[in-house]
Formats: sequence, C-alpha cells, structure tokens
Amino acid sequence: MIGRRFFRTVQFKLIVIYVLLILIAMQLIGVYFVSTVKHSLKDNFTANLNDQANLLSNMVAQSLAGLSEPDGRTDESPADSLNFFVHNLFGVSEAEIQVLDANGKVLATSQQDQQAYVGQKNTSLAVSRALQSIRDNEEEVVDEDGVRKKMIAQPVMNEGKVVGAVYIVASMNELYDTVERVNRIFVSGMLLALGLTGVLGVLLAHTITSPIKALTKHAAAVAEGRFDQQVPVLGDDEIGRLSAAFNDMTKRLREALSVNEEEKEKLASILSNMSDGVVAADERGIVMVWNWRALDLLGVSSCEGCGLAELLGVSKEKLADWMGTATRSAIIRREPAEGGEEGVLRVTFSPIHRRDEGIAGTIAVLQDVTEQEKLEQSRREFVANVSHELRTPLTTIRSYAEALEDGALEERQLAARFIGVIRNETERMIRLVTDLLHLSRLDSQQAQLRRQKMNISDMLDEVADRFSFQLRQKAIRVSVRVEEGVPDVWLDRDQIDQVLDNLMSNAIKYTLDGGRIELSAYRRDASTIAISVRDTGIGIPKKDLNHIFDRFYRVDKARSRNMGGTGLGLSIAREIVKAHGGTITLESELNVGTTVTFTLPVPHEGSEPA
Repeated sequence: MIGRRFFRTVQFKLIVIYVLLILIAMQLIGVYFVSTVKHSLKDNFTANLNDQANLLSNMVAQSLAGLSEPDGRTDESPADSLNFFVHNLFGVSEAEIQVLDANGKVLATSQQDQQAYVGQKNTSLAVSRALQSIRDNEEEVVDEDGVRKKMIAQPVMNEGKVVGAVYIVASMNELYDTVERVNRIFVSGMLLALGLTGVLGVLLAHTITSPIKALTKHAAAVAEGRFDQQVPVLGDDEIGRLSAAFNDMTKRLREALSVNEEEKEKLASILSNMSDGVVAADERGIVMVWNWRALDLLGVSSCEGCGLAELLGVSKEKLADWMGTATRSAIIRREPAEGGEEGVLRVTFSPIHRRDEGIAGTIAVLQDVTEQEKLEQSRREFVANVSHELRTPLTTIRSYAEALEDGALEERQLAARFIGVIRNETERMIRLVTDLLHLSRLDSQQAQLRRQKMNISDMLDEVADRFSFQLRQKAIRVSVRVEEGVPDVWLDRDQIDQVLDNLMSNAIKYTLDGGRIELSAYRRDASTIAISVRDTGIGIPKKDLNHIFDRFYRVDKARSRNMGGTGLGLSIAREIVKAHGGTITLESELNVGTTVTFTLPVPHEGSEPA
C-alpha cells in the first residue's frame, strides 16, 4: 500500500520525468553520434580503399600496357611486378586485391587460396563498369559467412585507354567491431549517466517535494483548526514565496475566524438576550437558527429540523404569501395551554438576500402582543361599558322627563315617583363619574396618599358599625377577629375605608338572609399584614374569577345594576391596595362563599412610611 502510494507521489513523477528526459536526450545524442561515427569510419575506410586502388592502378598501368602489346609478345616481368605489387606493396589484412586485364581476366591476386582464379575472367558488375572506364564503383556485400565486405573496382588507364582494372574486396568486420565498441561504451556511459541522473533526480525531487509535504502537513493542521504553526521559508524561490504566502494566509485566516467567532458570539448573545423571538429559515423553509425566546413563545423545546410553517402552525401557502421579497407582518394566535389563555404573536417576516443569488431564506421576528391585545380589548370594552353605563341612566332620565312633559307632571303622586327615579339615576351617574375620576387619578398616580398610623382592630370595628343597619336588615351575623401581634399600620384611612366599604357592601349584597360575614386581620410575615372579608354568600363561578377585578365586569350584570353597582368597586380597591404597596386576591366557591384578602406592608421600626 505504501509502495503504491509512493508511485502516485509528485516525487516519483519528477524522478521518472527527469530520468525519461535524460534517457530520451541520451538516446537522441547516441543515435546521432553512433550514426556519425559509423558513417565517418565507412567514409574513411572507403576513401582508403579508393586511394589504394588509384595508386595501384597508376603503378600497374605500364605493366598492363606492356601485356597488351599488339605484336602478341609475352613478357613475364610485368606479371612478376604485378604479383609483387599485389603481395607486398598493397597487402591489406583480410582484403583481396585483383589486377585484371582489359578483358577482365585475373592477372594477379593477393590471396594465396585464390590463385586458381588467375587467368579466369571476373564477371562482377563493378569490374564490367570499371572496364568501361566508369569510376566510383563501390558496393557492400555480405558473403556466405555473413561477413560484410566492401568491394571497389577502378579502371586502369594508359594514355586515355582502358588497359585493365583493379578489383579490391576488403572485410568491414573491424569497422563494425569499432562501431559496436562505441555503442557499448555509449550504453555504459548512458547507464552510468542514468544512475547519476536518478540519484540527482531523487535529491532534486526531495528539495521540491519536501517543502510541499511540509505545506500539506500544515494545511491539514489548519483544516483541523490549528493556526499556530508556521511553514519554514527555506529560500526566495517559488516554493519559498509559496510558503510565505501560506503563512500569511494562515495568519489572515486565523484573524478572520477570530473575527467570525467574535461576531458569532455577539450574534448568539444578542439572540439569547432579545426579548423578541427570532427564527431564521432557509429558502426551503427549514429552520436554521433560533433563540430561547422563540422556543418560549412558540411553546416548543427545539426547532431543529422543523419547517417554519409547521412551527408557526400555518399552511405552507399562507407562509409562502407572507415570505415575499419585502418585509411583512402577520398576527398569529397561539393555542392556549392547559389552564392558560390564548396568546397573540406578531410575526415580522424579512427576506435574507444573498449577493447575486436572490432570496436565500427568511428571518421571522416573534413578538408577544398578548398584553397589548388585552389592553386594546380592555380599552374597547372600557369605552363600550362607559358608554353603556351612561346611556342607560340617560335613557331612563330622558324617558321619565318626556313622560313628565307629556302630562305626568299633573299627577302629583306619579310625578313624585318619576322625579325620584330621575334623582336615583342622576346619583348613579354621579357615582359612576366619581369612580371613573378616582380610577383615573389612581392610574396616573395623581391621588396622593395621606398616611396616618392606624390601629387595625379599631378600623375593622368601625367598618362593622357602619354597616350594622344593613346587617340587621338581612339578619347577617358579623364577627371581627384580629390576631395578636398585628401592629399599627401607616395607611390612608379614607382610601382603605373605601376598600373595606366596597368589600363589605359586596359581601352584604350577595349573602343571603341569616348568613355570616367575618372581618379578620393577621400577620402574614415580618413585613406584611393581611386583612380579609369572608362571607357565606352565593359565591362566584370559576370562569369569572380571572376577570373579577376587571373594570365594569359583573358576574350577574342585571342584578348588579339593579343594586346600584357600577362594576368599578373591585377595580378601585385593587388600585388603592396597589398604591399602598400591597396585593389583593379573591377566592370563591359557588354557593359556599367568597373570601377577599388584601395585604399591606408593615414599615420597619424606625423607618418612615412611603
């Protein structure tokens, strides 16, 4: 496996390329060199043979001319001279020299084993061409033993007349042996050069690949998040500049990632501390980012892998309509949890734009507007209730006034009853407006408290005395119970009396004849006392308990209005107790009774009341 990986490395490829380049260059040089040497040796060999043939032809010209005398006389001395020239002066190793007359007959030969050819005619083409006075008759032949030989035939001229020919056949084995030795020397040199080239290639490849390996190692470290390592810069060449550039890139990448992490932490901190919920989805509507507030508002534990439409509880078509190219808002109503109330969310959709790629997703900002909706609804109900409460007595007053105007004034008894009704409705309107003004002052914190130190037991006894007549009328028993240790409290007596009067009035109204009412005070803890009014009246249904302190809210609207109530008593009581720094609660069970308890803070000893 390691060997296979080595054959795929840049180092191996560089070595192979380098060796192949040297090999190709050496081959080209070798072919050219050997070819040049071969041709040079052959040319020299041929030129040497030609020179010998020319020299021999010049020397035997007179002898051949003597042999071809027209008188037909025979002179043995020219033949002897021819043999002398052929055997002694022009003896060439492994070469055959023949001297031929004008008819192509062999007159002399240099080879002892070819003396039988003397007197016979040489029929070779080169000899025939030479006897026709044609020069440059050369030919390479391979004999039966596979020996390469060079054959040359030159004409012998005497006074412009061909008197014979010189025929030389020389072996070229020595020449080709020389060429073969040159080849072997060149191959040996080439192999030695390739070996040295391979070693140098390894060293050169190592000098190139070693920095690349270091860069690869450090790149892997950077990919794993280790930015503290630097690549050594070993020179000012391309690899050195690459190493320097890589170090600079690592530094910049470390800085960029650091800035990115800081921005990411800032974004996470902002998202986690936002009072609004944030949900980001991609172009497919899959949630990518969210904060804890969004989970809280949507009532889920996680948004991972959820679709935005499923998360918000709307259809995909409606969500696609909201997720346009511009910012849009929508109101979504949450399903109430068990025992809870319905929630109202305002969702603002803003598209995420990606450069040159259009919309890449959507950010949904969730705001809990339940309280705002409640306040708006309360405002609308308040205006409607005030209008209704004022319109009812005004309508009654106008009706009775018209009746008086139409003649009822003439009947004294009927007129007196009508005027009494008008007076009662007028007083009711006055009470309503007074309560509204009182609530307005409490809401705007314009009603200043005039605190004084009061004994709780005496205050409760006085309340029971004020309502003694109404209690006797309905045969209701009242009891006042104040635990020991309840201290005197700094409070606005008029305001607290109004609270207690309202609670006692309601208790008397809704307690049947013969019932019982209990006023009690006790110390809840070291800094708080509690005052409660408990009756055995008709009680309040559970569905009305959460709204009992709302303005103009009546459990039994018709009966409450007939009893002269405005529906603002408990609201005023709550605001007065709140202004004193306390709280008020109501517990009730239908047909069993109702208990209203409010608390008042007890200032520490030596401190001034607020």
